[in-house]
Amino acid sequence: MEYVIFAVVMAGALLFLMVKGWLDYQKSEKRFIEKLYSDYGALPQKEYKPEQFANISHYYLSHQDGFSIDDITWNDLNMDQVFCRMNYTWSAAGEEYLYSLLRMPCKEEKELLHREEMIRFFREHPDERVACQCIFRRLGGTGKFSIYDYLHYLDQLGERSNFSHYVALVLLLGAIGIMLANLPVGLLLLVCVMIYNNITYFRVKNEIDPYIVSFAYIFRLLDAARDIRLQKEEIFQKEMEQLKKSCAAMGSFKRGSVLIMSQGRMSGSGNPLDMLLDFFRMGFHLDLIKFNQMLSQVRRHINEVDQMIGTLGKIEAMIAVGAYRESLEIYCTPEFDRETALRAVNLYHPLLPQPVTNDIDTDKSVLITGSNASGKSTFLKTVAINSILAQTIHTVLAESYQTAMFRMVSSMSLRDDIQGGESYYMVEIKSLKRILDLLSPAEPAQEGSWEALPVLCFVDEVLRGTNTVERIAASTQILRSMAQNNCMCFAATHDIELTHLLEEDYHNYHFSETIEENDISFSYRILEGRASTRNAIKLLGIMGYDEKIIKEAEKLAGDFLDSGVWHRLDGSLAE
Repeated sequence: MEYVIFAVVMAGALLFLMVKGWLDYQKSEKRFIEKLYSDYGALPQKEYKPEQFANISHYYLSHQDGFSIDDITWNDLNMDQVFCRMNYTWSAAGEEYLYSLLRMPCKEEKELLHREEMIRFFREHPDERVACQCIFRRLGGTGKFSIYDYLHYLDQLGERSNFSHYVALVLLLGAIGIMLANLPVGLLLLVCVMIYNNITYFRVKNEIDPYIVSFAYIFRLLDAARDIRLQKEEIFQKEMEQLKKSCAAMGSFKRGSVLIMSQGRMSGSGNPLDMLLDFFRMGFHLDLIKFNQMLSQVRRHINEVDQMIGTLGKIEAMIAVGAYRESLEIYCTPEFDRETALRAVNLYHPLLPQPVTNDIDTDKSVLITGSNASGKSTFLKTVAINSILAQTIHTVLAESYQTAMFRMVSSMSLRDDIQGGESYYMVEIKSLKRILDLLSPAEPAQEGSWEALPVLCFVDEVLRGTNTVERIAASTQILRSMAQNNCMCFAATHDIELTHLLEEDYHNYHFSETIEENDISFSYRILEGRASTRNAIKLLGIMGYDEKIIKEAEKLAGDFLDSGVWHRLDGSLAE
């Protein structure tokens, strides 16, 4: 009787724990769903380690096609931070696709309009959005590595055969059969076969275990694809058809997979059922056989797996863009035309907490002058980032934005390469050369190709790594070449001479400052025309430099501006 009572108590305790676990899960899900509704558009709180960006980029690295934002431009514009600002995704597929989206601008307006439809749908249908976000949360991530790392690692396993495992299975069944006819002999054979099967089992098991993670993610992809396909909206018809085909191709992937995907597999949990399954796995090699079958199917249908990742990632990326828009006070969708021009009203930078907006209306290249810290570089980055956002997430941080389709490239935040043994100047001229190469393709551009599109380039302080005379001479020819070869160039410089030498090719704009009572303030507003003030020497005074240094520096500069030559302090010419 005591055993019965004990069994009832244990069963009751187990049932209580199961019910409690289920209720806790339901409460957690409810809180999560409530948060998705209430915090829509709230700033993302994710934290990133440097190595994470290497993993996030792997979908992009596996799908580069045509033109993409190169590493120099990406780093110039702090695009990792821009990506983080809009990363409202919950799954690795969505996260990697969103990153890829920002690195591969689109030149097809039809595709951009389709993205716009998806973005608006999720913004206007919160219930459907939240349902999808719950699906993507269950899909989740892949840990330390990208799913593409795992898929590429599968190739390292080489060709695999189940022949040895079938031999192990036949030997075990044969020993069991002999036991029925001759128990002592059969039992001896059974022990020998089990020892052999166990040794070979663990050798192969240890080899394949690291690859099980990729199969687990594919399982979750199939589940997510099944659940997402419940969306019946017409705008998702293309994506739903792709998911349907991919799932159909992987139809038999999950059958019998409990042998290898069970959480209790070889875990030593003490669960009687898990222990029994482990016994059959070791003896019959059933999970090893199933692994090779699943591996073969993944290899045959790697394109379908990739398609699932891309399609699901695209859907979640559009949800993330909608949340990003919700977080913005001002944004617009871009208008594209064939004229090589750029017109924007109240354009601003996405990473500044209190940005100053600026207008720009130009049909040719722009040369920007102005004093230090006045806003030249920030303005260049503002235009560059928004030009990328226009052709990727179909969103611009402005009241209105009209432009052409471009290829974007920059040369701004460069530094010398100590490890490579290259000076700043060498790094700079190589960076500028890659822009000029974009303007002069080896073969004539075909209509509709990326090469046929104009280039939108951004250059900050061209050739700052060399002396004044050669800098101005070379800068003039480089910037003139950029402005005359199917390119619109935005350049910033301290060299006022360039504004005169290039005035036929560039519109002149500038930023200015106000100095009052030993204090300096900036409006950060772009103004037409060339800069008429300099503040470098005045800033020395504001920062507390010796007054003698300031006066002598001002005298030297004044003499040079009046005469065009440098004089020593004693009045003689400097040779």
